[in-house]
Amino acid sequence: MSVVILAIETSCDDTSAAVVVDGSEILSNIVSSQVDVHSRFGGVVPEVASRKHLELINYVVSESLAAAGIVYKDLDAVAVTYGPGLVGALLVGVSAAKAISYGLDLPLVGVNHLEGHIYANFLIEPGIAFPLICLVVSGGHTDLVLIKKHGSYQVVGSTRDDAAGEAFDKVARAMGLGYPGGPLIDRLSREGDPGAINLPRAYLEEGSFDFSFSGLKSAVINYMHRAAQRGAEINKADLAAGFQKAVTDVLIDKTIDAAVETGVSSILMAGGVAANTSLRAGMIEKATKESCRVIYPPPVLCTDNAAMIASAAYFKYLRDAFAPLTLNAVPDLKLGEERYEGNFRGKIM
Repeated sequence: MSVVILAIETSCDDTSAAVVVDGSEILSNIVSSQVDVHSRFGGVVPEVASRKHLELINYVVSESLAAAGIVYKDLDAVAVTYGPGLVGALLVGVSAAKAISYGLDLPLVGVNHLEGHIYANFLIEPGIAFPLICLVVSGGHTDLVLIKKHGSYQVVGSTRDDAAGEAFDKVARAMGLGYPGGPLIDRLSREGDPGAINLPRAYLEEGSFDFSFSGLKSAVINYMHRAAQRGAEINKADLAAGFQKAVTDVLIDKTIDAAVETGVSSILMAGGVAANTSLRAGMIEKATKESCRVIYPPPVLCTDNAAMIASAAYFKYLRDAFAPLTLNAVPDLKLGEERYEGNFRGKIM
């Protein structure tokens, strides 16, 4: 029998609700973006994001059901992102999901936002064979994760300072390109020469799968300052191309090295930066040389969305890994961690 899950995602600045069947068939995936609201500030303002979620959540949930052609009684469970993320934003989604769960006596599934990004890949290829290495790369996270089975995660590398997406945003802001920075730099870099400007690559100590992008970000800003002091004109396309190449080189090299060292032949990519065209092309080129295949979602499933949360929730549903109605937002939730007590199916009486 099919399992129909309504999922809600409000971890940052996108309000999203989706209906997914059996973890892979997307009936609807409604995303209301706040980019226009936050772009004037050059980044996400947490309090503003929370208030927009409050305004949008009921509408987005209703739209997801309507687009899916179903009603509440057709649902088998409700899923929600409960961390990591902005606490105020998370609370909006968690509160809505708990209300639906309680009112309809449906099981509640709490999902880690990073786990959701990983499972975006299962929306396009449900039968991916384990073990896997996944590069989770977004505005707030840059992690290499070894996945041996559903729900089993070993973080083998993570960022020590700025996440890759954060570095993209900060460099784009310094260059006067706008927000969000990733797509803008990606687009501009196609007009530039990645070898024209020499920028550093931080590989850290030998054998480390950790990342560091703060030095690269500083190198770009210093390059711009020195050029300004000399009165020299900056070729922004070359700078964007050089910066992007410095980021993607490290991401690709460490991901492939981790796959080879762990004996994994399938590599997943997840998160907003996974939509970067240079990263995708470079990863496939190097992985092919190591007889590894690369799987990644379409761009719409790389950024925050509720369909990926529903997919992750489906596999938790199969394990009866339900959350109690005391579920709370956990802004610092770690991958593989469950920060609540007890497993309950449906209402707590």
